[in-house]
Amino acid sequence: MSKAEILRELPNLKPDERQEVLEKIWQMNEAELIRHGSGSTAEEKALLDAELEDYRSTPDAGMSWEAAKAKLREPIAE
Repeated sequence: MSKAEILRELPNLKPDERQEVLEKIWQMNEAELIRHGSGSTAEEKALLDAELEDYRSTPDAGMSWEAAKAKLREPIAE
């Protein structure tokens, strides 16, 4: 199946099926990053290091990835 065919079929999927496709793509991207490295720039690495240091100094200031992911999936109130 070509990319054009896949893109053409996406609107025909049910929302839960599109979510499944999206999650599979994220898993594939994460696996690719693990295998080949993130390719981060020096500026991005410095930012990540600063954020990590901030987290280590105040670990209770944030939330877990699971909590953040759940919050991102909440419907937007209008």
